Amino acid sequence: MDRVALRGLKARGHHGVFPREREEGQTFIVDLVLSLDTRPAAADDDLAKTVHYGVVAEEVVAVVEGEPVDLIETLAERIARTCLRHDGVQEVEVVVHKPDAPITVPFDDVTITITRSRV
Repeated sequence: MDRVALRGLKARGHHGVFPREREEGQTFIVDLVLSLDTRPAAADDDLAKTVHYGVVAEEVVAVVEGEPVDLIETLAERIARTCLRHDGVQEVEVVVHKPDAPITVPFDDVTITITRSRV
């Protein structure tokens, strides 16, 4: 499988278990690696035969900005399902970053990484 990667998608969401997270929201950053066969698209130079990463980016941002969830694990799962709805995408790796997580000690980032594929 070939891979198309989108890194650093940023969106404001209201995810988290604490009231402050739900009320104020925070920035989430998403990295994606979409696995698919790009040979048909390359052979015909045809966007319709690959994944339109601009559309995927917009859909993922809409998920992050959408209905709040308690866990970034749930958010990552929703993002993965959205990506797998695209024809040709056989597998997706999703990394959700929560750099402003409510942690009381100094830290750089909190992430969840999941890999999902068509069954």
